[in-house]
Amino acid sequence: MNQIPLPETAEAENRAADEARDDGVREIAPDVGYRQLAIVNVVFYGPPASGDGNWVLIDTGVFASGPAIRHAARARFGGNGKPACIIQTHGHFDHVGLLETLSSEWNVPVYAHPLELPYLNGTRSYPPADPEVGGGLLALLSPMFPTRPVHVSSRLHSLPDDHSVPFMPEFRWLHTPGHAPGHISLWRERDRLLIAGDAVVTTAQESVYAAVMQKPEMHGPPMYFTPDWAAARESVRALAALSPETVITGHGAAMRGPEMRKALDQLAREFDDIAVPKAGRYAPS
Repeated sequence: MNQIPLPETAEAENRAADEARDDGVREIAPDVGYRQLAIVNVVFYGPPASGDGNWVLIDTGVFASGPAIRHAARARFGGNGKPACIIQTHGHFDHVGLLETLSSEWNVPVYAHPLELPYLNGTRSYPPADPEVGGGLLALLSPMFPTRPVHVSSRLHSLPDDHSVPFMPEFRWLHTPGHAPGHISLWRERDRLLIAGDAVVTTAQESVYAAVMQKPEMHGPPMYFTPDWAAARESVRALAALSPETVITGHGAAMRGPEMRKALDQLAREFDDIAVPKAGRYAPS
């Protein structure tokens, strides 16, 4: 087994509450929404119509995402669509495609976990992808995906040691490694909203068909880019222990409610059977 599908009723509830606005942003809370751009999601935090410098972009998608991000930012927040900062959950190519361009264009700071900084300041490449994990065409193509770092040193900052999140006062950052050494998730206790990055995802990211169709399912991190499965297991268990009400992930549709929690709890309990590849470069021996 490598997936936990939602019951049809829960799937319908998730999709019904996840309608896209005219700007393409799917609003999850009054101040939180996300937009699917190709195979990845970016998250927008801040009240609509709040103006320049009063919102935050979380991750920057793939390179071709620029026009969609700019349009959504201007339409949702007004002004020139300039955020206060950019928060990176991690530095894989599909999450930093526009980081150099947008951070320079907007002249805003970029925040990430200290362990992720080498992949954002041009000094270290990620380990090679693992095409032997199975699951579909994206896994087979993964050796072609870039692993080299981006370079935003002049605007790059470590997240605060106290786990606060700049310009997101009710959120705390959580270190959720495994998929990447400095991977983070963002948590808001008030409404139990979790921005999970790729610590968990809600589609079979190894499969082109699943990535396009976006049928809600609970999965571990994308297998072809996850080198540390022991850390990934502990990260999923930590997130499940929070008992979130809503989860926005880096890939797939947002999920909410008791059926989502049930699926997340099952993933945490049965992580090795559900999420960990049985073969490949990083599979446990």
